[in-house]
Amino acid sequence: MRLPYLLLDIDGVLIPFPAAIGTSPPTHARHDVVPAGRSADDAVTVWLNPAHGPLLMDVIRSGLVTPVWCTSWRQDATTLIGPLLCLPSFPYVDLPRPQITTSHPNGYLWKRDHVDAWIADAPVAWIDDDFTDLDQEWAAERDAGGTPTLLVQPDPYIGLLPEHLATVRKWATGKPLHDAGTAATARC
Repeated sequence: MRLPYLLLDIDGVLIPFPAAIGTSPPTHARHDVVPAGRSADDAVTVWLNPAHGPLLMDVIRSGLVTPVWCTSWRQDATTLIGPLLCLPSFPYVDLPRPQITTSHPNGYLWKRDHVDAWIADAPVAWIDDDFTDLDQEWAAERDAGGTPTLLVQPDPYIGLLPEHLATVRKWATGKPLHDAGTAATARC
């Protein structure tokens, strides 16, 4: 049986949105990165939680899922963001750069049509902060049709929490996770 994909977004998941007063969670460290197509004097500041790397590696090493980036960061996810969290290189869904003014131009997450084509009939756990009720219906229909589908939606101002990954593990195994608590923060 094919392993489920673990689709992982970045903005609002690994990089939380700033609070109304402009702050990021105290658990997150500042990094300046230079995405493809930008110059070094036009770096982007991101805030990442170093504990996310070990938490994600725990799920990846479990062998329960195949990790895939699903983010507008595209290849930069694996070359810029992943290394800052001590994550190995893994594939990404090559999403287009749509000319849209909302992330829900058809009432559902703009990525979904591209993801649906990319995953085909594969089981998937997808972590993103921007799902709508129509995305939930899509997941329920896939699940009812025999294709296991899980959507996990962190609060975009908080981001990924250990319980989100515990939910993925529980879904992938059908068993409760032993110690879904914190993972040690480690350096690469």
